[in-house]
Amino acid sequence: MNYWLVKSEPDSFSWEQQVKNKVEPWTGVRNHTAKLNLKAMKKGDLAFFYHSNIGKEIVGIVKVVREAYPDPSAEAGDWVCVDMQAVQPVPAPVSLATIKADPRFSDMALVRLSRLSVAPVSAEHWSELCKMGQVKIKKGAKT
Repeated sequence: MNYWLVKSEPDSFSWEQQVKNKVEPWTGVRNHTAKLNLKAMKKGDLAFFYHSNIGKEIVGIVKVVREAYPDPSAEAGDWVCVDMQAVQPVPAPVSLATIKADPRFSDMALVRLSRLSVAPVSAEHWSELCKMGQVKIKKGAKT
């Protein structure tokens, strides 16, 4: 299993909307590196749901339930999306400021490539961020 971080602006698509919709296509990615990351996602992979611009914090966990397919929101190009399912909220959201202040995360894509909207997360970083966020993964959402 791989771990990821996906960013969304909460005034465009929030964690609350993800929870309400249950499964949602992760559309609108228009960066080639982020597109490659979407293509690398496998069914069952978990991702942190990160509010960008407003909040700048990890607020939830989603699971990939459908692997990459053509993005219906793209007018042209080889853009893809994946379907994400809400798994659970992060009880103690982890802010970007907290992540940047901790030297253990200095090589994390969120810190190094701050504009990347879909980024890998190492198993070590995943575990530490779950601890910081007081996350206990619910049954059926493998870690």
